[in-house]
Amino acid sequence: MLSVKNVTKKYGKLIANSNLSFDIEDGKIGILMGPNGAGKSTIIKSIVGLLRYEGEIKINGFDNKSIEAKQILGYVPEFPAMYDLLTVGEHIEFISRLYKTFDKEYTDSLLERFDLMEKKDDLAKSLSKGMQQKLSIVCALAHKPKFVLFDEPIVGLDPPYFISNI
Repeated sequence: MLSVKNVTKKYGKLIANSNLSFDIEDGKIGILMGPNGAGKSTIIKSIVGLLRYEGEIKINGFDNKSIEAKQILGYVPEFPAMYDLLTVGEHIEFISRLYKTFDKEYTDSLLERFDLMEKKDDLAKSLSKGMQQKLSIVCALAHKPKFVLFDEPIVGLDPPYFISNI
């Protein structure tokens, strides 16, 4: 379960999130909707522990910045952040080994599902933006998280592909 209680995030005098509270139960999908500049990405970055904020955020009862919370959380940022000198396969193995969950059969199944298997030995910097986004999603899923946050996940993806594969 994700629990956000009374979260406020300010950038100087600008209030990006003001006293925001919500819960997302296990097994449920939550969607943040609003216009550009409404603070959606700000609260997502706060949840994953990238920003300082006032208030409380818990993931399955653990403080969001704790190791326990990080182990059960997957995050797909709006813009993929790839290591230029790692291959597609090395990215997935690196992430999986960080979490001590490397499972070649599982990671290969993710590569197949996201049509990246034939790119497995290609450097990340050689991929198109859409393929980098798919790799970012695969990396977020590689350690089998219980909770996954997507920040604008379909940016750069072909709509027919995304709809038919999710």
